[in-house]
Amino acid sequence: MRSEAFLQHCSSLILLHFTGAFFPEDPEPINIVPVTDTETFPVFLGKNEAGESPATMDRLDIQLLKIIDRTLYIGAKDYVYSVGLDTEYTNNIYFSHSLSWEVGQDDVDKCVTMGKKQNECHNFIKVILRKNDETLLICGTYAANPYCRFLKMNGLELEGEPIKGYGRCPYNQKDGNIALFSDGDLYSATTSDFMGLDAVIYRSLGDKPRLRTIKQDSRWLKEPYFVHAVEVRDYIYFFFREVSVEQLNVGKVIVSRVARVCKNDMGGTMAVLEKEWTSFLKARLECSVPGDPPFHFDMLHSVTDVVSLDGMDMVLATFSTPANSIPGSAVCAFDMATVDQTFAGQFKEQKSSLSVWTTVPDDQVPTPRPGSCAGSESLEEYTSSNAFPDDTLTFSSTHTLMDKSVNSITSKPWFQRTVVRDRLTKIIADSKAGPNQDYHVIFVGSEKGKIMKFLAMTKESHFQDGGLFLEEMSIYNPEKCNSGGVDDTRIIAMELDKQQGALYVAFPNCIIKAPLGNCERHGACKKTCIASRDPYCGWVNESCVQLSPGATEEFEQDILNGNTDGLEDC
Repeated sequence: MRSEAFLQHCSSLILLHFTGAFFPEDPEPINIVPVTDTETFPVFLGKNEAGESPATMDRLDIQLLKIIDRTLYIGAKDYVYSVGLDTEYTNNIYFSHSLSWEVGQDDVDKCVTMGKKQNECHNFIKVILRKNDETLLICGTYAANPYCRFLKMNGLELEGEPIKGYGRCPYNQKDGNIALFSDGDLYSATTSDFMGLDAVIYRSLGDKPRLRTIKQDSRWLKEPYFVHAVEVRDYIYFFFREVSVEQLNVGKVIVSRVARVCKNDMGGTMAVLEKEWTSFLKARLECSVPGDPPFHFDMLHSVTDVVSLDGMDMVLATFSTPANSIPGSAVCAFDMATVDQTFAGQFKEQKSSLSVWTTVPDDQVPTPRPGSCAGSESLEEYTSSNAFPDDTLTFSSTHTLMDKSVNSITSKPWFQRTVVRDRLTKIIADSKAGPNQDYHVIFVGSEKGKIMKFLAMTKESHFQDGGLFLEEMSIYNPEKCNSGGVDDTRIIAMELDKQQGALYVAFPNCIIKAPLGNCERHGACKKTCIASRDPYCGWVNESCVQLSPGATEEFEQDILNGNTDGLEDC
């Protein structure tokens, strides 16, 4: 049988041949933290202080984490949990409150009759959002018949009646979904039918009209998997992957996208786009290693919120190759100004179902420009999108795809991982890391339960290839997490608690609380402490300790160089 090392070597040779150029080597971390060093980290297993779990719980099946006002909210199977973040935890993390939202037997029977398996006919909590200072919105799959509820943040008490989850929550727990509130409106993206055929980007629950993408129109969305959404000024941006309509002649190709809608979109006229977006545009996200041809990482998995670095508002995202191809993952960074420039560029179109996709000449684009926000500086005469001419609205309904892709910053991955067969799935950024809050640290999670920590590139530091690989930490512990599922090592979500210097990492059946810096590993060894170049760690009073934001004690670090000249080996 071929060894794993041999297969990895073959993959590297194939990559070298495929790109026709030197393929970057995987970087090595400064520090490696094995699972033996993380086995004492506190763990959440769905228990209260008495060590009791809900009687009906067999597995947590965690879906998401959300930190709001010093409370960690956990969406799981049939339950929502809240954990106070200012409580000291040693071995176990206990919930403060829990909400049982289970499915009645009649609904379970109906779900099974419609073709779902018994273990799919639960209420998987897929949305937890802050509605206002006192209220949360939660949504669950509810045995493939999704519902949403409002509940009080303090105590998790339900308020009002259930709301149908159409367009707000998927029917299947494995489907990707997005939800965020902006100006009282809920922007969501998910599948909106039992079969998962109708994918939708939807606005609801606010004062503005309900709007959606055109139903089952492949030019708008084709089998998408939704990943993340961010709000920037006048727009909401959606990140997802989908089947490429422009490449159907070469088979089913998955590509990554960013889409945009105007927050003040009011829909079109009775004739065109009456209850649909008039401003919806989308473009391909390009994360690839340059070459002839380039090597693409097409599968988008996770996106950060917008962070500011070197004067750019950007997002970082994890990508991988498809499961049936050469294994590989990458992190790419995208400037939001470049995203907007792409949306201001040329459109792509297919004139008939048998035609190839081509660029739309500028003189064939109507005025006002499709995809624009009504009332903007150049469109002051159009106070609302339903005042747009039918020519603009008709073009908007048939031309959603931009001609150019959005290239990553520096036109190459910020970091790639191709030798180790361990896909990178989740990413989160700390844009104010270190005691002076002047560093950017990126945490990337993998399918094998590892966390990779990077110091992001700045103009002053000139780190090669965009970042400094600080640490690789094996955090998943099968003994503590009551492992049993085949996918249990996969990182589901991550949340930063800057105030307590912690990273909460969710797996399907447990949550691990890890320190932002593993400084205690260096103990009284000044040389390894300084050499770690970790913004969270500093040398204080003859020991290596984790530093709090705004720390006032005197400390020693050398993040830019890690200079240990004159320091003794330990």
